[in-house]
Amino acid sequence: MFTKQLKIVLEEVALPADINVPENSSGLVIFSHGSGSSRLSKRNLQVAEVLWKKNIGTILFDLLTEEEDLVYENRFDIPLITDRLVHVTDWAMGQEFSKNLSIGYFGASTGAASALRAAAKLKTKIKAVVSRGGRPDLAMGDLEKVTASVLLIIGSLDEPVIGLNKLAYDHLNTVKKMEIVEGATHLFGEPGKLEEVSDLAAEWFSKYLIPATTDVRVS
Repeated sequence: MFTKQLKIVLEEVALPADINVPENSSGLVIFSHGSGSSRLSKRNLQVAEVLWKKNIGTILFDLLTEEEDLVYENRFDIPLITDRLVHVTDWAMGQEFSKNLSIGYFGASTGAASALRAAAKLKTKIKAVVSRGGRPDLAMGDLEKVTASVLLIIGSLDEPVIGLNKLAYDHLNTVKKMEIVEGATHLFGEPGKLEEVSDLAAEWFSKYLIPATTDVRVS
C-alpha cells in the first residue's frame, strides 16, 4: 500500500490530505466530505477501508483551511468546494501514484453536490460518483452534464433528503441508481447501516470505476 500524508498546494491554499493506494489498484476515489467535517471523518474512513480491501485507492483531504472553516458560510459555498475538488483532482491525475488509475468521487451531504458539479465539469475524466446522504439537488443545474455513473444512497428515515434525491435523480442523464437503506437516518449511525453503505459504494466502484463502463442504464 502506498500511503502518504501531505499538503496539496494549490495557488492560494495548502490542503492537508491522506493518500492510500493499495498495490495493483486500478481505481482512485477522491472524497468530498460534508459541511463541518474533514478528511478525518470516521464515516468516510470506514468507507475508505472497505475500498482498500477491493484494491481501490483513496484520497481524503480538507476542502477548507482551518481559517476558512471558521467562517460558517464557507462550509456551504458549493462553488468554492467544487473548485477545490476540481483542482485537487487535476493535481492527483498528474502524480505518479495515480498513473493509469480511473478516478471516481465519494460525496457525503453537501460534498455530494460538489462531487457532481466537479464530475460535470471534468466530464469523462470522472468515471463514477457515489453520494451518501447527499444533497445532489444543490447541483441541479449541472446534473444533466454528468457522464459518470451515479449511485445515490439515502436512509429510509431521512425523508426530506429522499425527496430531494428523487428530484435530482430525474435530472441525471447517465448510468444511475438510487438505493434506500431501510431503518437508516441521515448519518447512517444505526448498527450495521454504515457497513451497508460501504458495501454498496464498493460494489458500485468495482463495477463502474475499474472496468470499462457499459452504456446500460440502471433505474
